[in-house]
Amino acid sequence: MSYNTIIYDVEDHILTLTLNRPERLNAFNREMLAELIDAFDRADADDEVRAIIITGAGRGFCAGADLEAGGDTFNADRRGDRESGLTPDGGGLVSLRIYELKKPIIAAINGPAVGVGVTMTLPMDIRIAADEARFGLVFARRGIVPEACSSYFLPRVVGISKALEWCYSGKVFPAAEALAGGLVRSLHPKDELLEAARAIAREIATETSAVSVTLIRQMMWRMLGADHPMEAHKIDSRGIYHLGRSADAREGVESFLEKRPAQFPGKVSSDLPSFYPWWEERKFS
Repeated sequence: MSYNTIIYDVEDHILTLTLNRPERLNAFNREMLAELIDAFDRADADDEVRAIIITGAGRGFCAGADLEAGGDTFNADRRGDRESGLTPDGGGLVSLRIYELKKPIIAAINGPAVGVGVTMTLPMDIRIAADEARFGLVFARRGIVPEACSSYFLPRVVGISKALEWCYSGKVFPAAEALAGGLVRSLHPKDELLEAARAIAREIATETSAVSVTLIRQMMWRMLGADHPMEAHKIDSRGIYHLGRSADAREGVESFLEKRPAQFPGKVSSDLPSFYPWWEERKFS
């Protein structure tokens, strides 16, 4: 698949996905939705990709949904998505695909991030931002509600009180407030942002087992919804048992004892344990 709204670039085992509609501040539309999902599918299938960075072209990260349809932008019936009834939220499809990723993903938020421009980053593992970035969960000011599964992710990222404050007000707030509220990990000068993201991704790509990272990512996210620590004990035990017998575990210990860099042979495409995935797929209805 060729892409019109994103740029797909792999270098040194790091995939950089750039939202690429700079003339519209990278506003999200249905074409971008389809291309992002295809890019994530492609990255998951490629053992050469060990980490993903997502950023924006030009001065913005993502200005939210493209409002070119005017007052009917969010009216699925008028848009012709379906004649009546419930239709899936496009931002939610992106968030759910990110949630299922086998690769760690870092958001490098280089400028304004509003609406889905914020909510699509919530299921990403690490968010860093340019010190001049601005954020807005503006849904109440547009007469709608937060989307992209953000009613699940946002309180888990920043806590329920801060999530409600930002969503109730719909205000646009500066990067410093996003940092103080726990939405982003760190702030950087804009011209240093991408290299900061690459430094995080590079450490993952060069120092760790790809199979371990895939399991860790899913274990951590899915245990957020567990009702008892016994559920974590069960999956931890299965993971330790299966990976403890692997070539990666042997290499991890031997390289440490021999004081040399590890060369992990395991591949996500072929070496995930037989119990993966251990969850039931959820259906939209």
